[in-house]
Amino acid sequence: MGRPLPRLPGADLSASPAPTPRVEVLGIRHHGPGSARSVAGALDELAPTAVVIEGPPELDALTAYVDEGLVPPVAGLAYVTAEPWRAAFYPMAAFSPEWVALRWAVEHDVPVRFADLPAANALAPAEGDDAEAEPERTDPITLLATTAGYDDPERWWEDAVEHRAPSSLARFALLREAMTQARAAAPVSADNLRREAAMRKVIRAVVKDGHERVAVVCGAYHAPVLDPATFPSQSADNKLLAGLPKVKVTATWAPWTAGRLAYASGYGAGVTSPGWYQHLFACWAEGRPDDVVPGWLTRVARALRDDGLDAAPATVVEAVLLAEALAAVRGRPSAGLDELMDASQTVLCGGSAVPLVLVQRRLVIGEELGQVPDGVPLVPLAEDLARTQRSLRMKPSPTPTSVTLDLRKEAQLGRSLLLHRLTLLGIPWGVPGDAGRTTGTFKEAWDLEWQPEFAVALIEAGLLGTTVVGAAEARVREAAAEAKDLATLGRLVEQALVADLPGALATVVDSLAAATAHQHDTRSLLDAVEPLARTQRYGDVRRADVGRVREVLQTVVVRACVELRSACAALDDDAAAALRASIDAAQRGIALVGVGRDRWREALAGVAADDRIHGAVAGRVNRILLDGGHLTSGRAAERLSRQLSRGSSPTHAAAWLDGFLDGEAVLLLHDPTLLALVDTWLGEVDESVFEDLLPLLRRTFSRFAPAERRQVATRVRHLGSEHVDAARDLDLAAGRAAALRVAGLLGLEVTR
Repeated sequence: MGRPLPRLPGADLSASPAPTPRVEVLGIRHHGPGSARSVAGALDELAPTAVVIEGPPELDALTAYVDEGLVPPVAGLAYVTAEPWRAAFYPMAAFSPEWVALRWAVEHDVPVRFADLPAANALAPAEGDDAEAEPERTDPITLLATTAGYDDPERWWEDAVEHRAPSSLARFALLREAMTQARAAAPVSADNLRREAAMRKVIRAVVKDGHERVAVVCGAYHAPVLDPATFPSQSADNKLLAGLPKVKVTATWAPWTAGRLAYASGYGAGVTSPGWYQHLFACWAEGRPDDVVPGWLTRVARALRDDGLDAAPATVVEAVLLAEALAAVRGRPSAGLDELMDASQTVLCGGSAVPLVLVQRRLVIGEELGQVPDGVPLVPLAEDLARTQRSLRMKPSPTPTSVTLDLRKEAQLGRSLLLHRLTLLGIPWGVPGDAGRTTGTFKEAWDLEWQPEFAVALIEAGLLGTTVVGAAEARVREAAAEAKDLATLGRLVEQALVADLPGALATVVDSLAAATAHQHDTRSLLDAVEPLARTQRYGDVRRADVGRVREVLQTVVVRACVELRSACAALDDDAAAALRASIDAAQRGIALVGVGRDRWREALAGVAADDRIHGAVAGRVNRILLDGGHLTSGRAAERLSRQLSRGSSPTHAAAWLDGFLDGEAVLLLHDPTLLALVDTWLGEVDESVFEDLLPLLRRTFSRFAPAERRQVATRVRHLGSEHVDAARDLDLAAGRAAALRVAGLLGLEVTR
């Protein structure tokens, strides 16, 4: 296992001079399977007595966990101890050259060190800035491949490096020469100069410790300046590193995902096809390079069959032949991912690109989630979460999954509470989904997907408490103290209830009660109604005492009703739209629990009868009363007729109509009087005015379903046509025989 580099005792002056240490710099492409294979060969060829890997020195202490159950993909995580949101990841996959070098050192009991600018400096804010911008990263091997006309850097590596050099060490020598020319073409950034000075500092220390053969694994761009023969003076490097800001940092391992390897995070560039690279590296490492093409297409066929699609074994053979033929036609020595995807689409997918989405997600990117052993140091909050996940049997997975929870069962209620508490902590492991056609409160649907970045969010939330419950309660209390309106407090009440945080719930309700007494903003009162109503309804299934919530809700509704009429006066279009949305929300809440229903209906009636109120609000209120049975159809038609008359401005009429028709088109479909009023008004609107009204009218009718719009158009076509008197024109004698036959089939007795 990796161990700290020992200090050798002082040299004996009478002995012969020590041999000159050999330092081999292995320039690699981060996350490159071809580079990883070459690194493995070079390490076996060189047999170094020490290994240096690009990465912050803070990762040195983490090498002890490599052979204790650390399974890639994983990432070294360094974060500022006092400000955990300042963090950096250093991901490694099984096919990453850094991981291959780390595993080789551990398996051969060779000391290993990380070399780069310390995270203590890299994460410190620059002077005068709150945060230091992430330096731009470049992938030099991708640049060389693109210059050579390759769209895949791994294929270029194979053709230009693997197949043309006699040994792994010779391959890296050729690459260093190419990188020397590439660096000469453009100036080196100040960030890279500091990083390289820090790398040389570590290499000097390793050499000083007396190691005869040292392997340095670093990004190819840095390779030319990390050979001791090219080192500048030590004082020059010290000058570059002098005076850098510094903070206290903590380092640990964090599980990573294949999908996140596609992002440029930490050092190195992201890769677009980590699943393909994993397959490629596994075939090379296991000594079966001939299995790259058939093995991949076999996996594609299996994935398609698992998803219910046809992919017979014979088609796999055809796909292999096609992929190899495509490679030959394109002048490539072997089939790459492009040829394999083209062959998969043509043969296995019947020419359709739709199934390739499945292949892209499941195979090309991959669904692996790394594992970190229990002994790795974690913040107490992360340890508490891990224990809770094990007790609830909720294993984190990067694969999106959907679950439906029955809150009447203790275990499933516990899962719901955990997901709600994590959401409060800014860790959206679960996103609420569609629970189906149900109006009950005993069912919840969640879409689950674990993201590696949650590790940082856990560290940050750890400042609030050592357990998930404690941290969530602290976050709710903190948010309640910072809340500036009733709507925010109302949502916090609901969140505290569904997360079962009784202490925090009492605090928020007290804050809400105090704020209600001093609140004069009607919209804030209206916006608070719905979350409080949902809290009231949730009380039964959550087994929480919501009596105090009901009292506050009653107060909020009464005050909103008293101030509603005055709040509707002198509104512009934006204010009217906002107030209309708030009225809708309050209506949903009051309809849910019935608190203050009669008082609310009286307030709406007062607004509905006032012609001076903005049309968007008045029209919507009239529709609410009509749907609730508190306004007759005839009375509604009378008010609509008055609003659409010549005495009303077209803009006001269109706004009133928009509010009145919001929802389903059932009014126009089943009330020909209303439909005729709307049709007549539209026909009489002046052409110049109609152009201004068209966007609003389109928005109004676009809310209807396509089938409803077609039915409305059909009704309009028949407006004004003569209605057939069915009783007068019906020929009963002609239909008698048919009616008797149907009655007989139905088993009815008919008196002839």
